[in-house]
Amino acid sequence: MVTQQFEQRTRELIDSLKAICAAYGLGNDGNEFKIITQVFLYKFLNDKFAFEAKRIKPALAKAESWEAAIAALSANDLDMLQMQMGPDTARLKPEHFISHLFGRQNAPEFAKLFDDTLRDIAITNNEIFAVKTDGGTKITLFDRVSEFITDTSKRDAFCRAVVNKLGDFSFERIFSEKYDFYAALFEYLIKDYNKDSGGKYAEYYTPHAVAKIMAAILVPEAVRGKVNNVSCYDPSAGSGTLLMNIAHAIGEQRCTIYSQDISQKSSSLLRLNLILNNLVHSIPNIIQGNTVLNPYHRDGKALIKFDYIVSNPPFKMDFSDFRNELDTKEHQERFFAGVPNIPKQAKDKMAIYQLFLQHIIYSLKPGGKAAVVVPTGFITAQSGIDKGIRQHLVDNKMLAGEVSMPSNIFATTGTNVSILFIDAANKVDVVLIDASNLGTKVKDGKSQKTLLSTKEEDDIIATFNRKEAVEDFSVVVSYADIAAKNYSLSAGQYFDVKIEYSDLTPAEFKAKMKGFAGRLEGLFKESAGLETEIKKQLSGLQYE
Repeated sequence: MVTQQFEQRTRELIDSLKAICAAYGLGNDGNEFKIITQVFLYKFLNDKFAFEAKRIKPALAKAESWEAAIAALSANDLDMLQMQMGPDTARLKPEHFISHLFGRQNAPEFAKLFDDTLRDIAITNNEIFAVKTDGGTKITLFDRVSEFITDTSKRDAFCRAVVNKLGDFSFERIFSEKYDFYAALFEYLIKDYNKDSGGKYAEYYTPHAVAKIMAAILVPEAVRGKVNNVSCYDPSAGSGTLLMNIAHAIGEQRCTIYSQDISQKSSSLLRLNLILNNLVHSIPNIIQGNTVLNPYHRDGKALIKFDYIVSNPPFKMDFSDFRNELDTKEHQERFFAGVPNIPKQAKDKMAIYQLFLQHIIYSLKPGGKAAVVVPTGFITAQSGIDKGIRQHLVDNKMLAGEVSMPSNIFATTGTNVSILFIDAANKVDVVLIDASNLGTKVKDGKSQKTLLSTKEEDDIIATFNRKEAVEDFSVVVSYADIAAKNYSLSAGQYFDVKIEYSDLTPAEFKAKMKGFAGRLEGLFKESAGLETEIKKQLSGLQYE
């Protein structure tokens, strides 16, 4: 009950910040998400600092004002306090506190003071919280928020309204509890800003059902708590739903996250997600850049290989401007099955997922595991790059299996999708699951969406992990079986054909055949009568 109340208060804070943006002309503006996410993050970091400070110095919790008590500390004592804080806590000065801004609301140029405060926090914590581009430029934690308000005369009032809302409640109480609501909270925070808006790479939001299934199969219950010191990578990370799920399955302190995404918006959202989910230590590995053309994570000149890879790559996208740069000797080993050609029409239909999938296979450690969302057409294509990739996985015995998902599992696209599971250590049987008939269809705005129940999700996970054959649902096949079916990964092509047998006496058989003959005779008579009637009508038309 306490958790639900806290979630409600948090949602009310987010809604109130959106209402302020709307009141100042920024409702549905392209910059609104920057203001909402950055102000929310400022509040979160402020309260996290307060929690850590009171944990280290219990006397602060008893003070009438913990902010005033910290401000009264000597410079050396403040430095010592900050040194004792965890690496995921932002280093704040007394003038950075929300209470300090609250007390300075009548100061001239309050908007400048607000912006300067956020920028100073960003600069002070740049080494920990900055996201890098593939060219090495650092994207700091905060922008000058008030400058998104076009009317300069309204900036002070806007910043005052924001600061007044931030003091309504505190996040502090959640830091001492392991509340598992960050995923829902993050989704609510960004729900209006992470839709398919024509952007590139992973701005599609991955449904929780897909993320849960991928994480639970890559890291089964039997090995949880035993996996340690591993790397997890997403080359098209978006806001990080897949990475968060696998990190939770492994344990946040047992893994290091790596990612790359061409979208600056996605990289900023992923950084926020890492901060909320106790994964600040991985922020230096979050890169904004073109994974296909310039993969960033390297050991010297060689690409780093990862223990776990998860990805929901874009399926179709125009990459004709750099396509020929990929079709060279330099990239030949990575794109072993080929680079898609540029179609004469509809360049935006270029199958970029084929490049991501080959990059993932190339980036996997020996014995590593990966889960990738692919269009379902990939699993049965009879020729071309798709078949070449499947053949590579089968011939090199590095496939765990495939799950065909229901249609409309993604509300933003009508494309049917499957989840491909790669396991470089799996040298025996492969699991193929047809889950396309599961789920309940619901309306999601103007679109239709299919929702899986918790039981259906768990059934998919359990069937896969147990390598269990279930009639009309799953099969367990060998690599040789797959090769014999032209490398098809469609479970339906391996299901047994059912033939029903009945024991009949000679008399019963004769009666059954007589019945068939009678029905056929009736159909023939009906057909003949229909033919006569049509001829009459046609004959009549000729004389009209």
